[in-house]
Amino acid sequence: MQEKKQGEKSVNTIKSRLLLSFLSIILVLGISKSVMVYYIVEKDIIERAQKEVKIRLNTVRAVYIRDLDTYRTEFTLISEKDNPDTIKGKLELDYLYIVKPDEHNIRSDIASEALRQNRGLGGIRIISKEELLEMHDGLYDRIKIEVKETEQARPTTLKVLENAMAVEYALPVTERSGKTKYIIYGGRIINNNNGIVDRARNLVFEKEFYNEKPTGTVTIFQDDIRIATNVLDKEGNRAIGTRVSEAVYKKVVEEGNTWVARAFVVTDWYLTAYEPIKDIKGHVIGILYVGILEAPFRDMSRDILFGIITLIALATMIAAIVSYILAESISKPIKALLNATSRFAGGELDYRVKTVTSLEELTQLYEAFNNMAERLEGKRKKLEEGNEKLKELNKSYLDLIGFVAHELKGILASTILNAYTVRDGFLGLINFKQRKALDSITRNLDYLESTVKNFLNLSRIEKGEIKISKIDLLLKEDVFSVSVEAFSKQASEKGMEIIDNINKGIKLKGDADLLAIVANNLVGNAIKYGSKDGKIILTSSIIESKIEINVYNDGIPIKEEDKGKLFKKFSRLESQQKRKVRGTGLGLFVTKDIIEKHGGNIWVEPGENGNSFIFTLERGC
Repeated sequence: MQEKKQGEKSVNTIKSRLLLSFLSIILVLGISKSVMVYYIVEKDIIERAQKEVKIRLNTVRAVYIRDLDTYRTEFTLISEKDNPDTIKGKLELDYLYIVKPDEHNIRSDIASEALRQNRGLGGIRIISKEELLEMHDGLYDRIKIEVKETEQARPTTLKVLENAMAVEYALPVTERSGKTKYIIYGGRIINNNNGIVDRARNLVFEKEFYNEKPTGTVTIFQDDIRIATNVLDKEGNRAIGTRVSEAVYKKVVEEGNTWVARAFVVTDWYLTAYEPIKDIKGHVIGILYVGILEAPFRDMSRDILFGIITLIALATMIAAIVSYILAESISKPIKALLNATSRFAGGELDYRVKTVTSLEELTQLYEAFNNMAERLEGKRKKLEEGNEKLKELNKSYLDLIGFVAHELKGILASTILNAYTVRDGFLGLINFKQRKALDSITRNLDYLESTVKNFLNLSRIEKGEIKISKIDLLLKEDVFSVSVEAFSKQASEKGMEIIDNINKGIKLKGDADLLAIVANNLVGNAIKYGSKDGKIILTSSIIESKIEINVYNDGIPIKEEDKGKLFKKFSRLESQQKRKVRGTGLGLFVTKDIIEKHGGNIWVEPGENGNSFIFTLERGC
């Protein structure tokens, strides 16, 4: 029984379920490998087809070479007395000449070279229009080809092909003495002679068709123009007069190399082989082409792909079912735990997980969650009790601060007035030492007054007693001019100059008393932390519906990492402490609160030699 329970535990773990998922992944990987095999098979099919094309190109070449062998055999039996027309008809030649060697009307390069070498020669040559017209009536009109435009064809300005390509053989006939009696040469014109390419195609491809199109095609090009072909155009006619592509022309005609590759031929893609046709002098004058229709191979690949897709679909279906079962068994309890967490975070602290699961790890997780919830519930109650005590303590603290600050404010105001009255000699002359002592007293009293004001403002902020009472104000005249005047003496004592460049007449709606605090804090802060003998510059600008005020002072630039600390309560920067400048760290906190209550923003921008405190207010009408 114990062994059975242990077995159940081993099965009902996330690890075991994941193992099943891995089996599904292996299945997917197997399918991926099958797809890879498909591409390898497809590549192999194409490579085999290309090899086959090269073999069949060699076979086609042998067809017209065989015709030359036939001419050689027959020409040895011809005599000078034989009728050329009879011989021409017997060999199905388009022309035949029996010429004495001293005659000067040999136009054929093949015949001239055969005479020079005193042996039979065969090959391909180009016959000019003039020579064609001299042969016999109707021959020129039969071989003339209209040049046609097709997709991917090489550009040309030629409209009509008027010369012709011919398969020709020449044989010098000699006497016993070795002297040449005469030379016989003749040939068959290839232009519009589709019997040559059809005979070659039928021999090589055995009249195979695919979707009513010939599987194999053979073409002879004169330069880049099809002059004999069984490639069909869009209308189903022989594509005579169409041209080869620029890429093939450059490779075969211009460079004299063989092309074996996939190519678009008139209307379809073929696996092709192109080789140059050269004359007796080695010049490329045309192209011999053999092509196998690509469609059968693509359809074969498509069938393979369809089979693989079917396999993938089946495997995916199986994997989906398995994955669904696994996901459901794992996700359902996890969702229950997530729901519990969400409800707990939403404030339902008494909610507990009750879903039952067979997964050991999740069961342990449920128990841990419920235990955690119990502990947190207990701590929450203690925190609530502590929070109530803190609220009462904070209220007492704020009330005390407000009371003390309020009481001290009046006393300090009277004391400061009396101190300044004595220091400035209004109650009688004082000596140097007395004045120096009184200077120290007044500075300390000013600091105490500022501190009391800041704490009083803090108390008001914390208790939510600061209320905005907006009236129509002038930024310069009603707000900053008063502060500039109030701090002018303090600034001059440090050798500082206050430059008020705020534009006159800028209107705004705001609380005069509160904005006075803002102005006093920023100007006073600039004097307190500014450089001795430095400048304080006040500027303003209007940006759409906002007023932007800049309070700049020469001094040590604030570090980037300290910018976020400036406007926090009781915040004091390290550089300020080193300079032993006294402050509560409340002035900028209060300033920020007042500006934000007016719908504005405040920030600091350190410069090379000082700092700019910039804030925005809404513009008045």
